[in-house]
Amino acid sequence: MLKNYFKIALRNLKKHKFYTFINVLGLSVGVAVCMIISIFVINELSYDKHFKDADRIYRIHSDIIFGGNHWNMVQAPAPMVDALPQEFPEVEYAVNFRQRGSYLVKKTDENIKEDNVIWASKDFFNVFGTRLLEGSPDGVLAEPNTMAISKSAAEKYFPGESALGKSLILDNDMDFRISGVYEDIPQNTHFHFDFLLSMEGLEEAQTTSWLSNNFATYLKIRDDADPENLNQKLKSLVKKNVEPELSKVFGEGATLDEMLADGGKMEYDLQPLLDIHLKSDLMGEFEPNFNITYIYLFVAIALFILVIACINFMNLSTARSSNRAKEVGIRKVMGSFRSHLIRQFLMESILLSVISFLIAIPLVAILLPIFNDLAGRSLVLPFAQPLFYGVIVLGAIGTGILAGIYPSFFLSGFKPISILKGQVSMGMKSGMIRSSLVVFQFSISIILIIATVAVFNQLNYIQNKKIGFTKEQVITVDDVYALGDQAESFKREVLSSSMMESGTITGYLPVAGTWRSDTPWWAEGKDPKQTENLVSLQNWQVDYDYIHTMGMEIADGRDFSLDFPSDSSAVILNETAASQFNFEGDPIGQKIYTMAGNNETMNLDNLREKTVVGIVKNFHFESLKENIGSVMIFLSERPRGIASFRFNSSNTDEVINFIEAKWNEMAPGQPFTYSFLDDRFGKMYASESRLGKVFGIFAGFAIVIACLGLFALTAFTAEQRTKEIGIRKVLGSSIGSIIVLLSKEFTKLVVIAFLIASPIAWWVMNKWLEDYEFKQELGLSVFLGAGFFAILIALITTSYQSIKAATANPVNSLKSE
Repeated sequence: MLKNYFKIALRNLKKHKFYTFINVLGLSVGVAVCMIISIFVINELSYDKHFKDADRIYRIHSDIIFGGNHWNMVQAPAPMVDALPQEFPEVEYAVNFRQRGSYLVKKTDENIKEDNVIWASKDFFNVFGTRLLEGSPDGVLAEPNTMAISKSAAEKYFPGESALGKSLILDNDMDFRISGVYEDIPQNTHFHFDFLLSMEGLEEAQTTSWLSNNFATYLKIRDDADPENLNQKLKSLVKKNVEPELSKVFGEGATLDEMLADGGKMEYDLQPLLDIHLKSDLMGEFEPNFNITYIYLFVAIALFILVIACINFMNLSTARSSNRAKEVGIRKVMGSFRSHLIRQFLMESILLSVISFLIAIPLVAILLPIFNDLAGRSLVLPFAQPLFYGVIVLGAIGTGILAGIYPSFFLSGFKPISILKGQVSMGMKSGMIRSSLVVFQFSISIILIIATVAVFNQLNYIQNKKIGFTKEQVITVDDVYALGDQAESFKREVLSSSMMESGTITGYLPVAGTWRSDTPWWAEGKDPKQTENLVSLQNWQVDYDYIHTMGMEIADGRDFSLDFPSDSSAVILNETAASQFNFEGDPIGQKIYTMAGNNETMNLDNLREKTVVGIVKNFHFESLKENIGSVMIFLSERPRGIASFRFNSSNTDEVINFIEAKWNEMAPGQPFTYSFLDDRFGKMYASESRLGKVFGIFAGFAIVIACLGLFALTAFTAEQRTKEIGIRKVLGSSIGSIIVLLSKEFTKLVVIAFLIASPIAWWVMNKWLEDYEFKQELGLSVFLGAGFFAILIALITTSYQSIKAATANPVNSLKSE
């Protein structure tokens, strides 16, 4: 019986080649998109699960409000790593990380810039269980000036030989001996370090201060430990260690309770390792994470696109029911049961689905590299996994059943007597369902169009918003410390060219990913023991040419100048900082103070003083998702990090070549790494840009699939109304009126889809925009444009068949009457 069903199904699909082609094309594209999204989502959900005992690993999350600023961050105090296993028996191991940017690494002569470098404490391998290929877990990272490197790094610097016991030189003056080689960290991990530097030799790591948060702390709890109970215990740890330091710094009587009563906050809690990639967007993340909301969104899009493809099959099957009516009637008269007919029609649907899946697999292979470029991933089809083939088989059968279940019951329900008398009526019910399905298809398409436009509108707003500095025509050169004492000479040599306007050397740039440092300050005459008087400021060390080179604008006072020797103790505040200090009178000339010394020696008897000489207009230095924070800019004797040059030449290649020549002349053997400030700014919104492109592609696929179905439905409608059109033409109807007649029904459905989709899209995109403090509100033009585009696409889709039917010779359609 199955063989018979298969033969009849194949024969029917061959007989109606046009409709088979439309169904296969739409369904294969829908399945391909669904497969790509599924591979992506499975990959995102797998992050960090490869670590041994991943469900027992946590990260300390710091939630601190102090000096008018709020920090939700990864960093915690340095001594917490030792206090956790000592104070709480639930904690088995803990590890600290300290990130200090990129390093120049060399074996002998030639330096290579390495970005994936981190300082780590000795229990890294005990916490994460990463497999060591060389070295002992207890000995790796246990001594100063030692490091562990990944297998890839070992092969890069010591090809064909063991790296254990050998040395690498960092930043031209730090010699590290390799005490371990570990397995490469998989791609689906929230960090990727190739060099782990022993924290035993890092002076900063030995601090006992609980008031400074610079270290990312991870811990592994025991199998029987309760993380919620441990979370509560962390409060006592803060009280025990922070309060004595507050008294030491601010004097007797300064308590944690007072700080909290003044609106402050200092809380630490546990963040599960498996939540980091999809549920964390804290300050100081090692790498940009993804968002669980987008996972839900992509899953919904995948399902919607697959459903749209299945809807095409349902629509065409029910629309063409009159063509199958006599077949159903004869079969029933000859003794077929309804269940036989249902199985027959389901076999056709499943066969079509299997063909679509077979076409979809090579389609995925073609499209996946494009998707990888957009999403920043390296996804591949999992041909090596047996489960993949099982999913494909089940998916093909399931999709076939989903697409064919309604048409099967609908077609098999015809009554043979009515059919054989020629009384086949489609009925209102079928027409309503078909229309509803078309509305659903275009509603989803319009929502995706609006989402795409909204994302790109926000990106356009970000790119064109006045951000307080001029990001264009600025080239940045990294790793200036490689020049040693010749940094200023390099700057002068570059500025000797007429192509250059100005230059500055500093690691503090108004784009994410550059240096940041903050400390609390207070205005003269204010009591620092009252925390409401403290203003937590970003402390940016710059040179005399910084403000001019960055294209910032002085709102009050003046810029730094060599004409004022006292500027060594001067400071320029941004407008936010000036307002937070609540100066009495003109802020220019006012003095501000902070505690000098390191974390162990800070107290109110040892102060550092600065005089305000200027107010710079507010500028964005983090994402537009954040409000503009407080910044103070002051001169440093040896600002390091990045050299930035504003140039006036339209020939950027000439500018790059000139600077590179000067670099090679003054820093031979050191890598020349450059970028443009506007590119650095753009990278802050790379995820939004990728999201917009992905939305655009998915919207395109949804529209193509919906239009394929609309095209086929229009063709069938024109075919069914051939004689009606012939009579209308004979009676004098114009071609235009016939085109309108055939197009208006589907156009009306698209308009209804637009009215349904608009409020849904408005709600969804406004929720997305809530993440931004500065945003482009959704205007009416976005919705009207999306609606107009959808209607235009629908009209173009239906116009071919409408024009073809309207221009046909009526003699051909009526000669058999």
